[in-house]
Amino acid sequence: MPNRLAGETSPYLQQHADNPVDWYPWGDEALHKARAEDKSIFLSIGYAACHWCHVMAHESFEDAETAALMNRHFICIKVDREERPDLDAIYMQATVAITGQGGWPMSVFLTPEGVPFYAGTYFPNTPRHGLPSFKQVLISLSEAWVNRRADVERTTVSLRDYYRQESHLLSVTGSTLNPDVPAAAVKAISAGFDRVNGGWGNAPKFPQPMTLEFLLSYHASTGDAEALQMVESTLSHMAAGGVYDHLGGGFHRYSTDSHWLAPHFEKMLYDNSQLARVYLHAWQVTGNDSYRRVATETLDYVAREMTHPDGGFYSTQDADSEGVEGKFFVWTPDEIRDVIGDSAELFCAYYDVTRRGNFEGRNILHSPIALDEFAVQRRIKTEEVEAVLADARGRLFAARSQRIRPGRDEKVLTAWNGLMLAAFAEAARALHRNDYLSLARRNADFVLQQLRTSDGRLLRSWKAGSGARLNGYLEDYSNVVEGLLALYQTTFELRWFTTAREIADSMIAHFAAGDGTFYDTSDDHEALITRPHDLQDNAVPAGNSMAATALLKLAALTGESHYSDTAEQALSGLQDSLSKYPTAFGQWLVAFELALRGITEVAIVGDPALPTTQAMIQTAQGSYTPNRVAALLRPGEQPGVPLLDGRASIDGKPTAYVCRNFTCQMPVTDLQALKAQLQ
Repeated sequence: MPNRLAGETSPYLQQHADNPVDWYPWGDEALHKARAEDKSIFLSIGYAACHWCHVMAHESFEDAETAALMNRHFICIKVDREERPDLDAIYMQATVAITGQGGWPMSVFLTPEGVPFYAGTYFPNTPRHGLPSFKQVLISLSEAWVNRRADVERTTVSLRDYYRQESHLLSVTGSTLNPDVPAAAVKAISAGFDRVNGGWGNAPKFPQPMTLEFLLSYHASTGDAEALQMVESTLSHMAAGGVYDHLGGGFHRYSTDSHWLAPHFEKMLYDNSQLARVYLHAWQVTGNDSYRRVATETLDYVAREMTHPDGGFYSTQDADSEGVEGKFFVWTPDEIRDVIGDSAELFCAYYDVTRRGNFEGRNILHSPIALDEFAVQRRIKTEEVEAVLADARGRLFAARSQRIRPGRDEKVLTAWNGLMLAAFAEAARALHRNDYLSLARRNADFVLQQLRTSDGRLLRSWKAGSGARLNGYLEDYSNVVEGLLALYQTTFELRWFTTAREIADSMIAHFAAGDGTFYDTSDDHEALITRPHDLQDNAVPAGNSMAATALLKLAALTGESHYSDTAEQALSGLQDSLSKYPTAFGQWLVAFELALRGITEVAIVGDPALPTTQAMIQTAQGSYTPNRVAALLRPGEQPGVPLLDGRASIDGKPTAYVCRNFTCQMPVTDLQALKAQLQ
């Protein structure tokens, strides 16, 4: 008989609906029951694409004997971390404090009041790898709850103190922005850079799109060659590695090794949104067409496989199919030969496909040698090699599409949609892709119609057949503002700017912490044991760092200094952390560059249907311009955007006004004059 998770909207929770565990979703019913029966709580947090979550579920949660122990001694609660980032953040802090590390599945034991007293991640079904079995953990902790309550209470007191200390450590105090911070951050980033494989750290190695964005911005401001070299090395190695899907486009979550070969095969919307954007920017800076190709293949993957018909973007694609990690993505030489025939020898040589294999006897496609070097070795023209490989990839992709696909988490998360909206909007502008623009508009309409309430507040999660639910978090607000501002600057349709400003004002009203930063939850959110206030960037930008980024852009478009004052107050107090731990504050450094260098504002008055107006728009936006915003006033239109107030065309010609720090140069109607002002 299904348990209480059967009625939930999260696919992750629904995956556990037939467990023999008497699961509850997080809520008053479970917490009241724990208090009424004086039972401790077992809280399990994971997500649908998590491989080890599936392993622990199969080993323990589907096991009748283990489930009986859980049901007898605990109130068991299952949480989707993607729907409830507040609970995930709170209890991840405890897991790290107790064990020294975190991850998923997260296994936390709580008092009925929700205070943690023991935590871990994956526990096996039998003792191994230095870990006790999950049944041993259950028996030990149930005995402690009944017979050693004083020990449990001492632990909870310590963890309450830990939460207070963490909150204090993350508080900020104001000072002026130090212009030496970006250079110090680049020096620290360089010290940890992998000069052989690109990226930072050893195995497992994660993409660092926010760090890469900062380095591109720093290079644009200073001309620093090393900053650009680190970006190019990292992007090239990632695109050549197995972490990139060479047939279908898009990136897997991370590499299990230091050289980007063997990934964990899940694909996350948030990774692909950020990576598509940074590859697009790298193409704009370098002209390297391989970066453009990766950006478009990634976006095409999202459009093809991760988009609801009404325009919302799905969350994740699993690592597993048919119960085997990576099975959908890997190949043997014979399978390849059966599909592409005579091209197989060349294809296998380029993508390092061997009889031995590089992943459990099969092959993850990767290209350890550059295409032009490979062509020289083969004594074939580069374009001829690429033509053969492209044809082979197309046929293998078609054959792969007939396999049983990995599962897909089809919930739509507001924050992640905001990130992907920004990527499609920018790519539409830079690549002149009307299909990307159409998708960006549909996505923005979807989010605002399905995930925004009648009073202008955002909700967190939507799923077909169930609708939207859960209060929006800070990251939902800040990422949607960023996405809408990107879309406005692609279409110059006033509604996107107006809505972005409304959502930003709502964010300030309901999340502000009073020191330039914001809480992760709103002032009318469910009361938890602490109010999350996360300032560190992780796999996604912190809600706070994206808020600072979006508010600085909004200040430039509106002339309202309270937006920039809020962002700069937060930035000023984090300068020491930005200098010392830059890869943990990548989006903050992007915002810092905006605040420190200032934003150039370009107001254009003219009919966008005219080639002369389009030439001005292209001049203002046609290259990588991280510290620039643009607005357009059409003939007969009311300004709407304050940057356009009082602007008029000169002699009926398209006219541009270039401003900086709310001070404008003389308006120009000549394209060369505009270029000179922008330079």
